[in-house]
Amino acid sequence: MAEIRQDTFQDTVNQYLIRHRSILDVQSKLSEASARVNRAIAKSVTTCGCITIDASRQRFPAELSLAEIREMMQTHVNGTLCEKCREVLETEIGSALFYLAAAAGLLGLDFEAVLTKEHARVATLGVFHLT
Repeated sequence: MAEIRQDTFQDTVNQYLIRHRSILDVQSKLSEASARVNRAIAKSVTTCGCITIDASRQRFPAELSLAEIREMMQTHVNGTLCEKCREVLETEIGSALFYLAAAAGLLGLDFEAVLTKEHARVATLGVFHLT
């Protein structure tokens, strides 16, 4: 029995990225993949109805701790994705990840190193990371 090689996600993406090797192609495919994620979410609401979105301004008292604020913040999503919508979204998010990894590879970046660095940044900065 042959030994199975443990490829990283980026190695696998680079191996199968044949048709869209131009960074311009990858950029446009990444934008398209992102739009498809957004469209799949919208269809889960408007076509299927398994989830609803009820959005309004988020308000919270200034004297709360960060942990208390986190508990008060709403996702604005009500319901649970049905199996079909979940499957579509997993596929579309996977495609977006594929093109992110492809872009990283074409630009000489290590996708997993980027993920590791971002994880460390989020863990270190916590809620201040995206402010």
